[in-house]
This record gives sequence, structure tokens and C-alpha cells, in this order.
Amino acid sequence: MTEFNPHPSAKQKSPHRHREKNLGTPELIAIALGGMVGGGIFTVLGISVGMIGVLTPLAFLIGGAVALLASYSYVKLGVYFKDEGASYAFFKRTFPGSHFAASLIGWYVIFGFISTLAIYAYTFSAYFLSSFELEASTWLRQLVAIAMLGVFALINIWSVKGMGRLEDFLVYGKLMILAVIAFVLINYGDASLPELMPDTDQPLAFGFQVLIVAALTFVAYEGFQLVANAVNEIDAPEKRLPTAMYSAIGIAAGIYFLIALGAVLAIPFEQIIENKEHALAAGTSEALGKWGLYLMILGALMATSSAVSGTLFGASRQMAVIAEDGYFPPALGKRSAQHIPVMAIVTMAAAASALILIGNLKMLVEFGSITFLWVSLLMAVANYRIRRLTGAHPVITLSAIVALILAVGLILYYEIRHAPAEVTFIVGLYVLLTLSAWGYSRWHCRQRH
Repeated sequence: MTEFNPHPSAKQKSPHRHREKNLGTPELIAIALGGMVGGGIFTVLGISVGMIGVLTPLAFLIGGAVALLASYSYVKLGVYFKDEGASYAFFKRTFPGSHFAASLIGWYVIFGFISTLAIYAYTFSAYFLSSFELEASTWLRQLVAIAMLGVFALINIWSVKGMGRLEDFLVYGKLMILAVIAFVLINYGDASLPELMPDTDQPLAFGFQVLIVAALTFVAYEGFQLVANAVNEIDAPEKRLPTAMYSAIGIAAGIYFLIALGAVLAIPFEQIIENKEHALAAGTSEALGKWGLYLMILGALMATSSAVSGTLFGASRQMAVIAEDGYFPPALGKRSAQHIPVMAIVTMAAAASALILIGNLKMLVEFGSITFLWVSLLMAVANYRIRRLTGAHPVITLSAIVALILAVGLILYYEIRHAPAEVTFIVGLYVLLTLSAWGYSRWHCRQRH
């Protein structure tokens, strides 16, 4: 293996990484929250309540704690390397001897982002159509979701500054709306937590279920990683990166807890479970009437829109860096005069549209959770390896490694026992991605020689 070089070489720095610093701390927090509060509470809530009922708020808090541990390595590696390639670049530059490993993590993380784009867009579609009280067919939901991806792809292509301002409006607007909804639901609910607690004679087994759901909720926090992709478009990353990442996770965890608490107190569990894709809209209509329904739908549309916009922004830049290194088709690395990776944005939106046509929500949530847990684990391992250079605390880093290994194991255990067909699909997808990464890594090596 090639010896690790702690100092970025001139070859590793590319001209496109020197540009105007368009994003401040509020925009960075907005990008992270845009990727988190949008997919999470709206797509995972119904699944969580179906498995653990009233303990759903607790599962979101545990998932947030795991996300905080995982984000520690992203902060340390991001500040040290200052590379918008983020997960891919951190791993490649920590372990520079393996072209296949670099290619593999690039393919995994990009496809993970594509799956979350599909989740967010499909959830947007479900809430959008529910506002018209339509019994939407699958094809109509798919059509609206794909159209929504197209709109936000165009917005990201238009302008970084324009995207940042729109993200600010969507994110901070949705936070206010969701906070109001959460407190109204909590006050409206006539049940108490002790009354809703399950009567079980196997508390250990039920506790195990809570941990499984907490692992599944990790996909609701994956947006924090997007901040690392913006490192070349911010000044003082040593200060702004940790502030934005930790603040965003804390805010997201608080919003998730309040919304989940309000939902389990005010909305019948059967209704949440039955309407997984737009559970909060269906429940809020009955609990709060028309005004509550429309406010909830507005919050959901803003949340999922900001999630798509933020994910397209960060992940497209990561895809462009990977393409520039030769592990994706070279066309995906091309940028406009404003340094915007146009082809990467278009390709990600198109690939997410394809997933919407062939996948289902639960399967995409599970794939996204496993992928981002696995990639976060690799980042923690990389951070531990060069901890003396990044200044990482070994106990925190090792705690993250243990927590992430347990989370991956819990999801796989649950899926193998309860949904073997979905496991087969997910494993098949990983095999396809692995073969693609292997093929491109070999092509890359041949091109270099």
C-alpha cells in the first residue's frame, strides 16, 4: 500500500476548487437540514410506529446520537483535507494505495444519495397529491415526483447563490411550520404516554426492536454529510463546518422528537401505519381540521423540496470530483463557467427518477440507511487511522465505530428475518455497484498506464 502523505499535493488540488465563498453558516445549516428534515420524519414515521408505536420519538433521539458520533469524523476529515469530494475523497486520500476501494466508496455513496433523492421526491408527490384529496394512482405519484426532481435540478443548475437563498427560505420556513404543528399536536392529544405504552412480557425483545428502528432512522440524518461537499464554497471551514454540522443534527433531532411525539399522542397508530407515505397529513386532517391539514402539507412540501435541493447540490459536486478522478464517466466531471457540475446534477436527477419507477419506499429507506451507515463507518475508520493528523479524540472515534457497526448489524438482522426478498434486492444492488466500481477502477488504471 502506498504510504500516506499528510500534505495535499499540488496534483490533488484542482482549479475548480478555488472559487467565490458564497455560503455562510446559515446556508450551510440550511443545506444540512434540507437533506435531513424532509426525508426523515415524513418517510420513516409510519414504518417506525408500525414497529415500536409510542417509543418512536425515543428511536429518533437514539438515531440522532449515532449521527452526532458519525459526524465527528466528517468534521475532522473535512477540516483537515478541505476537499469537496467528502466521503470519497477522505477515504481515497487516507488509503491512497487502492484504486478499487476509492472507486467502490464513490459508487456506494453516490447511489446512496440517489436513493434518498428518490425517497424525498416520492414523499413530496404523496403529500402534494393528498392536498387535492386525490386517490392517486402509482403512475401519477411517479410522474409528479419525477417532475419535481426536474424542477430542482434546473434550480441547482441556475445558480449556487440562488439555490442557497431558496434553501434558506424553504428550510427555515418549514422548521417554523413543523414546530407549530408539533406543539399543536402535543396539546391536542388526549392520550398520555403511559397509556400508550405497549403491554409486553418480553421487554428485552421490544428494546431490541427500538434499537433496530433507531438504526433505520439514520437515513433521516444523512443530510449532515452534504455540508462537507460545500467546503470549497465557504470561508473559515475550521469554524463553520463543525458549527453547521453539529447544529443541524441537534435541530433535526429536536424537530423529529417533537413531531413524532405529537403524532403518537394525537393520531391513531392505525392511521399512521396505513398512510405511511403521507401519515402526518392524513392524521393531522382528523386531529386539527382543514387548516391543520393544509399547514402540514405546506410544511411537508417545503421539507421535501429543500431535501431534494440540498442533496442535489452536495452530491453532484461529489460525483463531479469522482468523475474527474476517472471513476465515473468523464462527462460527469464537466462544469459550467460558474463551476456548477451540470451533467452530474442532470444524471443524479435522472437516476433517482429511474429508482422511483422501479423501487418502493420501504426498500429505498432500508438501502439508504445501510449505505450511509456503512460509509460513515468507513469515515470513522479513516479518521481513527490518521487521528494524530486530524486531532481526533480516539475514544469518540472508537465509540462511533462501535455504534455504526451495531447499527448496520441490527438492520441486516431484522431484514434477513422479516424481509428476505428485500434483502435479496439490496444485496443484488450492491453486487451491481461493486462490479461497476471494479470495472471503472480497472479502466482507470489502464488509462494511467
